[in-house]
Amino acid sequence: MNNIANKYNLSPDDDPISVISGDFEVRLARTEDEIKAGQKLRYQVFFEELGAIPSDEVKKEARDFDDFDDICDHLLAFDNSKFGPDKVVATYRLLREETIDQKQDFYSASEFDLTSLYNDHFRALLGERQLLELGRSCVREEYRTSATMHLMWKFIARYVNRHNIAYLFGCASLPGINQDDHKLTLTHLYHAHKTPDEFNIPAVKKLTQKMDYYAEGEYSKKEALRSLAPLVKGYLRLGCYIGDGAVIDEQFNTTDVFILLPVDRLESRYLPLLDE
Repeated sequence: MNNIANKYNLSPDDDPISVISGDFEVRLARTEDEIKAGQKLRYQVFFEELGAIPSDEVKKEARDFDDFDDICDHLLAFDNSKFGPDKVVATYRLLREETIDQKQDFYSASEFDLTSLYNDHFRALLGERQLLELGRSCVREEYRTSATMHLMWKFIARYVNRHNIAYLFGCASLPGINQDDHKLTLTHLYHAHKTPDEFNIPAVKKLTQKMDYYAEGEYSKKEALRSLAPLVKGYLRLGCYIGDGAVIDEQFNTTDVFILLPVDRLESRYLPLLDE
């Protein structure tokens, strides 16, 4: 059992996994209606709040969905003092390596070249463990607190232990596609957190955007840190690497970077982060 699970006295025999605190409950979706409630929340946040452009089908249904939903686990946070779809207040989409046939089946492969995650060096680091892709993370506005994320990550810690995960990865988004707005952020991510050469993860060549706008030492790290999106900042504090190159996602009006988080780093940093 990994260190996170030990700290929380979590049994690998518990099934299904759930985390409960008062009216708040975090677990996987169990029904089609619960999955749809998570998709409706994603639509409200990504399309109505943040201005992403829906397809006609997505707009008609007023829920965010795609083919990946059929092969992912849907992590949901419920406020059980509410009723109906409004009970779902946060979601993550989880895709385990063992459920796909090839690396191109990961969502991130549409933007980033995952080849290095399958080279001999990285596979030796994995050992008998596997990869887990995180995606489509969103939280209802009034629930965007550290307490919510505490419970979500407490669940992810149990899930990681249950499924023998070595690395978490996925795409994280900076709001907006004007690269002038992201020069400081991208420069700092490149110089301070880029994936090691032995398993560097570049953006797909035809999509790649520059990251190293300034030489190391020629920009303000303090200003760069202030400019970080909260989700990216959270991943950095957990000890993640950042891929080599950014990608513009015009549909979602974001600039995406690749996140790679070793579970071993997560174990050593997770509890101090939550106690702040």
